[in-house]
Amino acid sequence: MNLSNEVKVTRVMNAVAAGTGDTQTGTHVDMQGFDGVVFIATFGTLTATAVTKLHAEQGNASNDSDMADLAGTEMAIADTASNKVLVLDIYRPAERYVRPLITRATANAVINGIYAIQYGPRAYPTAQDTSVAGTELHVSPAEGIA
Repeated sequence: MNLSNEVKVTRVMNAVAAGTGDTQTGTHVDMQGFDGVVFIATFGTLTATAVTKLHAEQGNASNDSDMADLAGTEMAIADTASNKVLVLDIYRPAERYVRPLITRATANAVINGIYAIQYGPRAYPTAQDTSVAGTELHVSPAEGIA
């Protein structure tokens, strides 16, 4: 068993420069064939008084036209938590497509990106998304030059 064959990793949001008063929307992931998805939102500098939150939406339309907020998924990151992450786990969503959103208000917040890790696949091994440049598995590697 190794994690790289049992999850699918996708970068669903690139870095976004400091900003405020907006919503940044990640690309949806297709949950067909997976039990859950973990969104890992990474942040840079959060200015004092920044109000920055992560939440998720779901829908059945591949064009995102029916996306709706998932109740209770909103997480806030403290303005003192620069260079930290938020981790949001959505297990068995009721609809096929799920995406993350970050809202920013009051003061500047830098978003370094969001990664989605889909887990509980119905087929093994999983194929990685095209946003992944490569994966390697090393079983009991010997010490030496990397």
